[in-house]
Amino acid sequence: MGPTPRTSCSSPRSRRRRWASLLGATALAVTAGGALAVPAAAAVNVDFPTHCVPPPIAGIPPIDGTTTAKITVDDATPQVGDIVTVTYTVVAPAASNPTDLALPADIMTPTGKVTLGGAQSGSVTVTGPKKNPPVPGKGVFPSFSMTGTFTVTTPGAITLSPGDYNIHTSYILELDTPCTVTNPPAPVSETVTAADNPPANTRAISLGSASGAPGASVTVTGTGFTAGATVTLAGRSGATQTADTATVTANAQGAVSGSLVVNDLTTTGVVAYEGGAWSTDLGAGPVAYVVIDDQPVPEGSQKLTTTVKAGTLSMSQAGDAVAMSAVDFGSGDASTGDLNAVTVKDYRGGPAGWSLTGKVTDFTGAGAKIDAGELSWTPECTTKAGSPSTCRAGSAGAVGSAGATLASAPDGTLTGGEFTVKAGLSLDVPAFTPPGTYAGVLTLTLT
Repeated sequence: MGPTPRTSCSSPRSRRRRWASLLGATALAVTAGGALAVPAAAAVNVDFPTHCVPPPIAGIPPIDGTTTAKITVDDATPQVGDIVTVTYTVVAPAASNPTDLALPADIMTPTGKVTLGGAQSGSVTVTGPKKNPPVPGKGVFPSFSMTGTFTVTTPGAITLSPGDYNIHTSYILELDTPCTVTNPPAPVSETVTAADNPPANTRAISLGSASGAPGASVTVTGTGFTAGATVTLAGRSGATQTADTATVTANAQGAVSGSLVVNDLTTTGVVAYEGGAWSTDLGAGPVAYVVIDDQPVPEGSQKLTTTVKAGTLSMSQAGDAVAMSAVDFGSGDASTGDLNAVTVKDYRGGPAGWSLTGKVTDFTGAGAKIDAGELSWTPECTTKAGSPSTCRAGSAGAVGSAGATLASAPDGTLTGGEFTVKAGLSLDVPAFTPPGTYAGVLTLTLT
């Protein structure tokens, strides 16, 4: 049987169906909850009624259904002042794709809110990547996740509940489908227990001398300790405590004074601390101290010495160009690629850490541009075995002209090592960007 002839007197209902197939199918996917799934650790799934409003051009009435979601955090026991990363995942959408039209991949960009309650009120803005698998006609929509951060301002139990969300679709047209919680707030999915910041550590020590022969006694004086506390004086060899220790008692003003006999030839400093072991919260130092081995060499022997020289902080990269994947005109897809590997060498051997940041210019070409804020990355960082420091990868997200952290290593008693930094790159190319080659410059800075 041949196709039915199209006439100019088609019904409003049939026209509405054609518009829905042509322009509104992605919006339908959105109302049911649509895109990328990101696994989360121990989280409580909650159900709540949702009212989703497709774009008017789709000609589809609002969808009322039940959404299942969960909230996860990267730190469930932060302190006041800490920044907590929140992930809002729609686990089970309210509906399936109601059309026979298959939906293409990577057309959905979700945003939303997480509601805070308990010890701290307010909301957290969360966003998700423009990434989703294809959805077959009449198929079940996969889940999607959005992330954001908030600063802890109050100690106590802070509850987190899923809030309203919106899906922006880039498929033929740029459309939004807002979904609201019918009876806010939604049930609590996660609870963060925040602790108050401990008082600032004001403990400090000074030494009567900066060096001495093996077995010499060095005078240690200090302030800021807890009145009446037992304070341990100890030698340090780099980050390791030596066997040279002594104890003193802090007076009513928190001051200490005592002597420490230093025998270990590898000693590099002296510390003082309360409690059974060293901690930055209850300790002071290290203050530099060197054992001078001036003992005479026995007859028939030779004393051998060597010096380890401090180096520099440097970086190198495996290349200076990245060819990212092509994007079809009108698709609004993501152009992806991999950052050339960066090697960071910290040969300073001191207490300072480092930070590797990057920023990018707008991508220009073909008489148009793609905004720098459309480039995002997913950093990775590995540490070479034996390195004193351990590097930390920066957070996944937008790079932009303002820049973001690619990787870092914290300060410490002894830092250094060799590190390999990589990142997956994704440029969100707006639909119908004029055809042509676009180029931007990503600048990395090591400090």
